[in-house]
Amino acid sequence: MSNIDQIKAAITTLPEDEIVRLREWLAELDAARFDEKIERDAAAGKLDAMMDAARVNAKAGRRWEL
Repeated sequence: MSNIDQIKAAITTLPEDEIVRLREWLAELDAARFDEKIERDAAAGKLDAMMDAARVNAKAGRRWEL
């Protein structure tokens, strides 16, 4: 049995309140890893073209609400 299968099996035995805590922790972990990836990509210049395009569009008055 793989680690993921063991983890899945263990999760099915958790009470609801612990599943909620696990879900919240996983969401926080996912967000932190996403932030780290964005920071690495920005530092490596991978977002430069996107930022340049955004600046050009902003100067041209092409903006939209997020």
